[in-house]
Amino acid sequence: MSDSKAGKGAATVADTEFAIKPGTHEISMTRVFDAPRELVFKAMTDPDLIPKWWGPRRYWTKVDRMEAESGGSWRFINGDSSGTEHGFHGVYHLIDAPERIIQTFEWEGMPGHVALETMRLLDLGGGKTRMLQQSVFQTVEDRDGAASSGMQEGAAETYDRLAEVIAELAKGKTN
Repeated sequence: MSDSKAGKGAATVADTEFAIKPGTHEISMTRVFDAPRELVFKAMTDPDLIPKWWGPRRYWTKVDRMEAESGGSWRFINGDSSGTEHGFHGVYHLIDAPERIIQTFEWEGMPGHVALETMRLLDLGGGKTRMLQQSVFQTVEDRDGAASSGMQEGAAETYDRLAEVIAELAKGKTN
């Protein structure tokens, strides 16, 4: 595994690759899923599936609001067994099924620090999909804060969980 600290360039955590270039406002993530992009897109936009994969395993997730359409909004809550809860929310600027989602992302624990996220799903053929996600922060300091928060490990675990949900969908075991 490569070093995954802020400012070190590209790093890989399990199957998810991160690019964090010094002095920039962005973090990029890449992951290949063993499923057609329509299935990946469904898992990412179905409010019934979000709690099955969104966030690290140690947290439960509740979809408080999810209007997965251009101009819609979303709010998810993560919680743990001790009763601690964390809210996250944003606005969908563009939903272009099954290829792209552009949305904002804000952790309610630090209001006003909003990132703009663009996620693209590329059809690689053979039932494989490459996800490219770019998060652009308002400042380099916000980006560095996100990168040093354990976000890479949390995102990698989240995408591992998404891959599991997608595999279940492909087998017809999840609605």
